[in-house]
Amino acid sequence: MSSHQKEKWGSDSTGLTNQQIEVLEYNFNNVSKQPHNTSIMLIAAETGLTEEETKKWFKERLAKWRESEGLPRHCGSVMD
Repeated sequence: MSSHQKEKWGSDSTGLTNQQIEVLEYNFNNVSKQPHNTSIMLIAAETGLTEEETKKWFKERLAKWRESEGLPRHCGSVMD
């Protein structure tokens, strides 16, 4: 990612290409909403993102999905 794209990461425009978003969305919708570290590594390699960027994308996407389903953005333990 260019430095310009990284600056846009936190704003409405993610700076991701359509192809990267397609890969990320496919994995989110068809593989796992909370992929384990090995999957994150593979998805990051496929998209050209860092593992940290990929984890952040999944975390933010999960929060958005939970909200759309009427669930709290973050899920705590059943012990909370």
